[in-house]
Amino acid sequence: ARSLQLQFNVALVTVSLLLVSLAVWFALRFADRQVEPLTDLVGAARKVGQGNFALRVEGRTGADEIGLLNRAFNRMTAQLEKQTDDLVRANRQIDDRRAFMEAVLESVTAGVISVDHDANVLLMNNSAQALLSEADSVDLTGQPLVDLSPEICMMIADGKDRGVVTHAKGSELLTLAVTVAPGNNGYVITFEDITRQLLDQRQAAWSDVARRIAHEIKNPLTPIQLA
Repeated sequence: ARSLQLQFNVALVTVSLLLVSLAVWFALRFADRQVEPLTDLVGAARKVGQGNFALRVEGRTGADEIGLLNRAFNRMTAQLEKQTDDLVRANRQIDDRRAFMEAVLESVTAGVISVDHDANVLLMNNSAQALLSEADSVDLTGQPLVDLSPEICMMIADGKDRGVVTHAKGSELLTLAVTVAPGNNGYVITFEDITRQLLDQRQAAWSDVARRIAHEIKNPLTPIQLA
């Protein structure tokens, strides 16, 4: 009887251990099934944080809490990807426009300067630097305009939008035709060197005067006869 009871007890303990082990195994499997999607989501969030906005979570997308969380995560990454693409596209367009404007500014012969409201240089093309400064290779960005051309700076202070000023460049005295236009962050100044043009006009005027004088000297009686 004792032997039978002992065998029964051993069998009962064995079955109990098997049932407990099976219950623990099912509990672990269930826990893994619940935790694994969250672990995958954490890993996906880490990759998104590193810049992979094209990532989408695959797996449960049902009506339960995990499915709702996965769908929300996928919507978020889709929006982030679209916004990032829009920003990259906008930045590319801005860079293209900036490069185009810089190419245009460097190709024109007129001097172009952009200054802020305090008359500090923000941008200057090569033509402007060649006219105003003797140092062609020095970056003048951030320099006060009054140090480069007090006359142009005085035009801005007086509120004039166009005029003719003289500028001393070394031993040369240049005559500049200046136009000032208000910009978003200050003023845009364009100017051309008309020194040669004025000199040609003066020479042409003096040539005409000399021709008239020579004509009068050769024909002193012409005015009298015409009278």
